Amino acid sequence: MTLKIHDSATRTLREFVPLNEGKVGIYLCGATVQGSPHIGHMRSALAFDVLVRWLRRSGYEVTMVRNVTDIDDKILAKSAEAGREYWAHAYIYEQEFTAAYDALGVLRPTYEPRATGHVPEMINLIDRLIDRGHAYTGEPGNVYFDVASLASYGSLTRQSLDDLSADDAESEPDKRNPHDFALWKAAKPGEPETAIWDTPWGAGRPGWHLECSTMAGKYLGETFDIHGGGIDLRFPHHENEQAQSHAAGYGFARYWMHNAWVTIDGEKMSKSLGNSLIVSNILAQHPAVLVRLALGTVHYRSTVAYSERTLTEAAAVWDRLSGFVLRAAEIVGEVPAEEIAAVGLAELPEAFVDAMNDDLNVSAALAVIHEHVTAGNNALAVHDEIEIRAEQVLVRAMLDVLGLDPLAAPWRSDAAAGSNYYEALDQLVHSILDERAQARAEKDWARADALRDSLAAAGIVVEDSAEGARWKIGDK
Repeated sequence: MTLKIHDSATRTLREFVPLNEGKVGIYLCGATVQGSPHIGHMRSALAFDVLVRWLRRSGYEVTMVRNVTDIDDKILAKSAEAGREYWAHAYIYEQEFTAAYDALGVLRPTYEPRATGHVPEMINLIDRLIDRGHAYTGEPGNVYFDVASLASYGSLTRQSLDDLSADDAESEPDKRNPHDFALWKAAKPGEPETAIWDTPWGAGRPGWHLECSTMAGKYLGETFDIHGGGIDLRFPHHENEQAQSHAAGYGFARYWMHNAWVTIDGEKMSKSLGNSLIVSNILAQHPAVLVRLALGTVHYRSTVAYSERTLTEAAAVWDRLSGFVLRAAEIVGEVPAEEIAAVGLAELPEAFVDAMNDDLNVSAALAVIHEHVTAGNNALAVHDEIEIRAEQVLVRAMLDVLGLDPLAAPWRSDAAAGSNYYEALDQLVHSILDERAQARAEKDWARADALRDSLAAAGIVVEDSAEGARWKIGDK
């Protein structure tokens, strides 16, 4: 089975065929760095991190571009309130985003361009749109895209101009059509000089949509494979990106992928609800790996229902997954990272490959991982070292696709701590098993059974063999 992706533009499951054989170009709308990152931001980052990991595991050379929007109306307003230069304000939060991505194990993008570093290219794109009859100048400093000039406008979200409400459009007196959008915005009184650039049409700064089209084109070319982002960006942002890029004569994105949002207590996460959760606050209370597990193992097109219960459930899953890996590494040694990275699709379980190729069905993929953890635990119970090592390789390779290999960064230190916990538990369990063995030797069967039952009540399964009693944490 080859990779199939749900293309948001056609609303169909399409076989993925890259523009250039063996290579994939992805553009992901990154952060507007006006404030601290919340888990909604991380939902998108994690969803596309899994995509990148799967494509690389599948043998593709992936170029991932994730932009930073470091200038817009909100950044200017909030930086003024804070008494900072806008670029200093943006940089503070850009660093917070980087720290959050790193903490959750999100791979660094190939390129992470800032909008303010690409103004000359933006001016060139505006020039091209004006020359092709798709943009016009308004008051000095304002340039707008003429949506009526592009017959296919609205095709991404399957809307026509007649269906759009004027109430949803930004009202500017120099627009020809209320749905025309700004390519370049005139400087406003009181805005800092550092946020103003001179252009042939007047001084000002770029429009949001223009920034992404420009950066995608510079780093991935006029046509590239996949454009991703949150479902809330489909309109107007992605619609307008596509419109201006197509109007310029570029193919732009061949596939569109959109992740669903996060809900908290059944409500869509938003600042107006007062339930926007800041990543740094969550990580001060919960291990980062549990946050990744909770947000990153739900299908990217499904809503994540986030709560304390979600994290509790994630903790139980992580204990089982990491527990096997740590015990396997202790018994047969840690399989080198190079060997884990070299495991290709032909060596992975077919059911896992099929699940991931089915539009990144991470839930089904995780079920396959659990099956192999069970097989690995069974091998541990009978000390089958060949099977233990084989299952360690498979489980870790599959977990790596999800960014959850316990012996890879950034979870390795947590794994070491888990190993210490395991060693302590092992000593406690064996002290009880020794006492049980003594009771059996004295034919005190009631005492022996009571000790075994006490372990069972704690979730410890005891298996008797010719070599003595062994224990494992049972499946619950």
